[in-house]
Amino acid sequence: MKKSIITFVLIMLAVFPLFANGEKEKKADSSDLKIAIVCSSAGQNDNGYNQSAVEGLKSFSEKNSIDYKVVEPTNGVPAALEALADDGYNLIFSLEYDFEALIKGVGGSKAIADMYPDTTFVIFNDNPNVDGSGNVLHNNVISVLFDVHEGSFLAGVLSVEVIENQAKLFGSDYNLTPVADGGRTVGFIGGTNSNGITVFSNGYIAGVNYQAQKYNQVYDYYSKYDAGFGDPATGSTVAGTFFSKGANVVYGCAGVVGDGIDAKAKEVKKFAIEVDANKDNKQPGYILTSVLKNTDVPVMKISQAALDGSINSMDKLQNYSLASGAAGITDLATISSKVQDKEVWNNVLKQVNEAKAKITSGEIIVTNAQGGDIFVAADYPNVNIK
Repeated sequence: MKKSIITFVLIMLAVFPLFANGEKEKKADSSDLKIAIVCSSAGQNDNGYNQSAVEGLKSFSEKNSIDYKVVEPTNGVPAALEALADDGYNLIFSLEYDFEALIKGVGGSKAIADMYPDTTFVIFNDNPNVDGSGNVLHNNVISVLFDVHEGSFLAGVLSVEVIENQAKLFGSDYNLTPVADGGRTVGFIGGTNSNGITVFSNGYIAGVNYQAQKYNQVYDYYSKYDAGFGDPATGSTVAGTFFSKGANVVYGCAGVVGDGIDAKAKEVKKFAIEVDANKDNKQPGYILTSVLKNTDVPVMKISQAALDGSINSMDKLQNYSLASGAAGITDLATISSKVQDKEVWNNVLKQVNEAKAKITSGEIIVTNAQGGDIFVAADYPNVNIK
């Protein structure tokens, strides 16, 4: 009898850990996990948004011996998503602003998310995966948003400070339009008129307005929202027009179109603002700062969750703030090296850091197009939107 009891206890001790460690059993085997990225039209070598995500995935996958693939779609995003899901990729990051087929379905077809319930799709720059009441539509879709409106606000503060103090900050290497001659002017060039772009421009306007009020001045604001993402010549042409109208800073959010903006800024000896990654060294001294959207951060975080088996419990809306390291502006080290009056520059940095602290504390709330906020131009009386 005692032998039977001992045998039973030993069996239960052997079996019990299987139940006690049930959560651990859900951890994915790296050989079962296949991850893919579908690039936006700017391509994987855009030196920013796409490239950052690709480099993050490559680093994560190589470290964990995971099969990964990068796709630049030739037949549209929906076809790429379906092909990858059919090939067994169970975590797919889609960087293009193209959600209709995934979330709702088109042409009478089911939503792609419904067609592949065992695949997790991660989309960027909007949250279309909710109904009118805010309820999640698909549990296998994760939306990623960056607080780029806050980083853009800081870029607006910086722009005003640089323009107002240009005479002391910069010398003959620059040809900035004096404030008395219409130099209180900035520009914005976006790839498309969508929430993923206007979230940058709205934040920038707010930052310019905030700082312009301190000087009791009004800034002119030129913009274009249909520049596309693939033609640097367009960026050069449009930026040239804005610079000729007195703009001292042109902010570009349009993929490689930004390369043309940067080149034109150097040519006319004024400033560009870049996006997505730290591109300050592309045209050193002529890129004022870069508004960061470090896509590698969510790619690695969500990929790790897939590997750990915790991805299904993640919030379906992931926000990346200034504190996360995925959003903000650069450390301004490159432009700092061009400054002549360090005392004035230190005050400029103080103004930017004070604005950052107020945003972080909640004292300043920045309009967020991706969060559903409505932009009202009348709320920004110190910016004259052309």
